[in-house]
Amino acid sequence: MSVKPKAALRQSGLALALGLALATPMIGLASSHMDAPSITRDDPANTTDVYAFVAESDGVKYLSTALAVYPFEEPGIGPNAYDFDPEVRYEIHVAVDDDLVAGRPTYTYRFDFDTEYKNEQTILQGYTGVINDVDDDAQNRVQTYKVTKIDRSRSPFRPNVTVLGEAIVPPNNQGIATPFYNQGNDGEAPAKNGVDRIEDLDRYTRASIAELSSGYLAFAGQRDDGFYADIQAIFDLLSFRGGDDRFDSQGGYNVHTIVLNIPVDEIGGDLQQVGVFATTSRPVFSVLGAGRSLHRQVGRQGNPLFAEGFIAIEDKDRYNRTMPTADRRLFSQYALRPELAGLINALLFNGEPVVNATDRTDLAGIFIPDLIKVDLSTGPARLAGNGANAATNADDEGFSRLGIFGGDVLQSRISDGFGDGVVPGGWPNGRRFGDDVVDIAVSAALSDLRDLNNLQIQVADGIDNVSENDIGYNKVFPYAATPLNGRNHGHH
Repeated sequence: MSVKPKAALRQSGLALALGLALATPMIGLASSHMDAPSITRDDPANTTDVYAFVAESDGVKYLSTALAVYPFEEPGIGPNAYDFDPEVRYEIHVAVDDDLVAGRPTYTYRFDFDTEYKNEQTILQGYTGVINDVDDDAQNRVQTYKVTKIDRSRSPFRPNVTVLGEAIVPPNNQGIATPFYNQGNDGEAPAKNGVDRIEDLDRYTRASIAELSSGYLAFAGQRDDGFYADIQAIFDLLSFRGGDDRFDSQGGYNVHTIVLNIPVDEIGGDLQQVGVFATTSRPVFSVLGAGRSLHRQVGRQGNPLFAEGFIAIEDKDRYNRTMPTADRRLFSQYALRPELAGLINALLFNGEPVVNATDRTDLAGIFIPDLIKVDLSTGPARLAGNGANAATNADDEGFSRLGIFGGDVLQSRISDGFGDGVVPGGWPNGRRFGDDVVDIAVSAALSDLRDLNNLQIQVADGIDNVSENDIGYNKVFPYAATPLNGRNHGHH
């Protein structure tokens, strides 16, 4: 593990919580997908990752959001298959103004799924032949979903509820049955790499992008797991590998991902900072005669490490069952006195107090409440593609998986940021597909970012020796990479 000093950055006069949100050390490691005891037994409701960043398309500025669920999907199984659970209520929440500080959702986008079979007199649940187009006769199992916007901006007690539209879920990538996901449209070949034009997306993905009312774009379906890290080493006493020994614990697996492009004009414009988190809920009981059910929250996620890297076992399930409005009362002690900081000192630095483990008011500023903060006033975030040196769909110029620690920054119009409006280009200012949250987290932990008048950034290069995903991302909606082929993929 090498630590390299980088040029000092200076922050002055940062307003409200923006400075804490964007200039906070992220002690912790990453999303393990196994963050609390109870949710590990409920894969369809298990939130793996949440993403939020500024995007622009055809002159429209968006807050791009995504929620991934169902960890460690082995590509190409049967006869049953991974899918969204019709009994689970999937929700992406956006908080603005005072709601951001309190952890209250101002806007909620609800996804309700339904599953039907064209033919139940067969064992071929997913496919009865090669699927040439989404929802053709060969796609036996078909999932559809409805997107509902719940707007509390005028009254939290009498929200405005609007159905934005309905859409269809494309098939999973089985292999021979779904050739158009794969290179050369060959079911024997690996999945297609990422692209930078909508027209170059695979046939199934392109056909499943839904244009909803009021300018929203939605997608829901199986995708590659876009998170990469050596989780095995992290939870094996921080015993990181070195040299050419690389182990991406999520390599070779898929997840189910919901992606929603939200026009910023729909949430109050771009001269603001917003917070994003997601929840999953299951029905408790039905209201007789009313045609609806009461739901209980079973999972939630904001930033990619709080539950697994900070919160003690006795409170992990409680975190998943509560809203961010309760974070200050229930979980602030875990941010103020992070056990993980002491573990890093003990295991990586022979007990030397390199990382401060007490009175971490800076951590409380970012994690309490636990929402991903996004400065909407910047230009679009730089996006990862197929790598910096890829022949096609290369990373955007200036993109760094290390975000601000790699010099990838954006210009804010509402805050001084680190000086002159400079804010991180990726996490913790939003989170993009491709952000190396492990290296960003430890880099930030090694820096004393609380001394904002003399900010010395330290860059930890390749903490876990994993610096890229196993397949390239798309630089166009829905951004998440193509689901891996059940017939041709690999695990470490």
